[in-house]
Amino acid sequence: MSAPAVTPLIQCLALARKDLRLERRAGEALLVTAPFGATALLLAPLAVGTDTPLLRELGAPLYWLVVLLFGVLVTLRGSAVDGPAQLALLRLSGVGPQVRLVSRVLSNGVLLLGFELVLAPVAVLLYDPDLTGWPWLLPVLVLVAAGLAVLGALADALVSGLAGRTTLGPLLVAPVAVPLLLGATGVMQATRYGRPPWPWLVLVTTVVLVAALLAAWCARHLEDLT
Repeated sequence: MSAPAVTPLIQCLALARKDLRLERRAGEALLVTAPFGATALLLAPLAVGTDTPLLRELGAPLYWLVVLLFGVLVTLRGSAVDGPAQLALLRLSGVGPQVRLVSRVLSNGVLLLGFELVLAPVAVLLYDPDLTGWPWLLPVLVLVAAGLAVLGALADALVSGLAGRTTLGPLLVAPVAVPLLLGATGVMQATRYGRPPWPWLVLVTTVVLVAALLAAWCARHLEDLT
């Protein structure tokens, strides 16, 4: 009896589980990066002072800014884990660049969502923001995590092996992730003032779809770059 075929989906899930197991052992995202993000949220009120109304206004934007800046670091850990030897082994095993990219997106998405959920209570405790319409926050958390996961995985693949990887990666991701920041903040502001949040949700969804299409188009050319 022949062995069952290993489909690209099975390969993606296996590689994503491998990344998550490595993260669980190292704790780089939730045990190192998340405390730095919480510290950034803590330092902002010290700079603003005791102006409570201003802090409530700044709570949501600062939360999403920290998620964007520190979330980029979470997505760029891949090239530090998968060295030339690991990449060569994956190629010999028949794992293509498309599968590697999708698996990285899946693992990044899970880690970023966990990162957002860890920082959210910290932001609520420090800033006491107006949480009117908070159910809209749930799809925004997922969409922002997905968008950053795709952009980070693509940038990670592009700068893999370069000496300035840790500098070039954030420079590539941060500018194109600005619409995610604007859209996430816009949803919270819209629900707070009783306006429909759909336009901002459409903006975030569009960014995610465009990033996914760009990654799918670039994936076929990544083998020559890595």
